[in-house]
Amino acid sequence: MTTAPGTAAPRRRATARPVKRLSRGAIQLFLLLVGLVWVTPAAGLFLSSLRTEENNASSGWWTALTAPGQLSLDNYTALLKESGIVQAFWNTVLISVPTTLLVVVIAALAGYAFAWMEFPGRDWIFLVVVAMLVVPVQIGLLPVAQMFGALGLFGSIPGVVLFHTAYGLPFAIFLLRNYFAEIPKEMLEAARMDGGGEWRIFSQLVLPLGRPAIASLAIFQFLWVWNDMLVALLFADNTSQPLTVALQSQMRQFGSNIGVLAPGAFLSLIVPLIVFFAFQRHFVQGIMAGSVK
Repeated sequence: MTTAPGTAAPRRRATARPVKRLSRGAIQLFLLLVGLVWVTPAAGLFLSSLRTEENNASSGWWTALTAPGQLSLDNYTALLKESGIVQAFWNTVLISVPTTLLVVVIAALAGYAFAWMEFPGRDWIFLVVVAMLVVPVQIGLLPVAQMFGALGLFGSIPGVVLFHTAYGLPFAIFLLRNYFAEIPKEMLEAARMDGGGEWRIFSQLVLPLGRPAIASLAIFQFLWVWNDMLVALLFADNTSQPLTVALQSQMRQFGSNIGVLAPGAFLSLIVPLIVFFAFQRHFVQGIMAGSVK
């Protein structure tokens, strides 16, 4: 018995719908499991930071889920009473925010120049910038430390900011230049025919179009600087050390005292999480835009 040709396609479509729903459900379940794997350590750290040292030593953090009476803010109160931790937190802000702004502004200007402006040696200079991407940070630590010592910048917040800015610029310029180069040339030519100068085109046309890439760059740069310890450990002194170095000093002093380390670690974690979730829409737009160009 044969099946009419006209009924084969509807049957295939009807069979494909459950398979599509099943595959979609499997993907969603997999993503949920991945999310739980990533969230569990942060949740454990947060609950540990709210428990006393005795509770953390006698049982795991998950016991607080069934015994919420263990939770209190005493650890955070004691931590914030230490002037060194509070100062280190503000030092981290004073290092991360200016560095991110400097890298984004300079890279946006340079990226536009390399993408759409003609000047002698443009391609060779851009090749030098790309070549600097392969230079590891460790190579420049000692020479830059000697130079900063001669300039009076060693052991200061401006010194740490300048170091992070210098080593963040090659990748930032490379990223934004490639993104700006994808802007249709006809759009820029139309703006120039309407009497727009380079600065007006850059500020009113290129920057709005490049907002997803700029937001992605800002998030990456901020997270990298906020979580850095190597550069700060070398270039910052006791008065300018960020939170990562201060927590490392606390670890040496208090050893495995979870009551001290857990709230400090979560305090260092919560700000990057807030920044990421606040700008995640722009971050996803930047990833999607880069994938279809």
